Amino acid sequence: MSIAINVSHLAYTYPGADSAPGVVVFEDLNLSVEEGSFVAVLGGNGCGKSTLAKHFNSILLPVGGTVHVFGLNTVDEENLINIRRMTGMVFQNPDNQIVANVVEEDVAFGPENLGVASPEIRRRVDSALKQVGMYEYREHAPHLLSGGQKQRVAIAGIIAMEPKCIVLDEPTAMLDPKGRREVMDTILRLNREKGITVILITHHMDEAAQAQRVVVLHKGKVAADGAPKQVFSQVELLHRIGLAAPETVELCYELNKLGADLPLDRLSPEECAQTLLEHMKV
Repeated sequence: MSIAINVSHLAYTYPGADSAPGVVVFEDLNLSVEEGSFVAVLGGNGCGKSTLAKHFNSILLPVGGTVHVFGLNTVDEENLINIRRMTGMVFQNPDNQIVANVVEEDVAFGPENLGVASPEIRRRVDSALKQVGMYEYREHAPHLLSGGQKQRVAIAGIIAMEPKCIVLDEPTAMLDPKGRREVMDTILRLNREKGITVILITHHMDEAAQAQRVVVLHKGKVAADGAPKQVFSQVELLHRIGLAAPETVELCYELNKLGADLPLDRLSPEECAQTLLEHMKV
């Protein structure tokens, strides 16, 4: 598969106020994301998750090293429009991304700024709203929608720009369980059915478990990288850096401390329940 995003020896420091020293986030980070994949990025507060995400869309630029987005170097100003056209960002609070008083007008905002012709904008808006299950709300006022619905409208606004990659920075952090499910279902469908590369930054382990790959950041470095079952079975590593595994894995881990011999790669409740049932029969 081709590479969507390639991070090579990335260094980044937030400037300090006045004469105060800056805050070093990355010194030598290396990471690549394959086109069409679904990658979840985990880590504690201050590990660099959001800082990394902002490099994928040229919101931030490297102090050292390089970030290439579909082969384009983010520090080259001539690439800025194309990079932002190919890589859309969805943030934590959908209210910060909704700019119009009608849903369909909000979704049309991005394509209009790209100079897309009106008939094509109409097609894109209708298609994007259908993809996120919000077409029937196209004439509604965004402020009357639920949190999950607002976030799906925000995602539709990115889809209407026809990106090859969507980066979502804690998109479910402010949502209730129903809203979280709505957004995750939308993300999974876009990846599986449309082949859009998805990079999801989250602190919800159950969300990360649905990705194809999990990257764990700690103090600006990659602490773990692999398939969800591979990463989440490293319970003691996760604990050392202040994270927890999914509840199903934590349950098996605690039972093992009491003498059981259970695998630590059962991520879904169904898998865990079946494993426990088989263990009880032994």
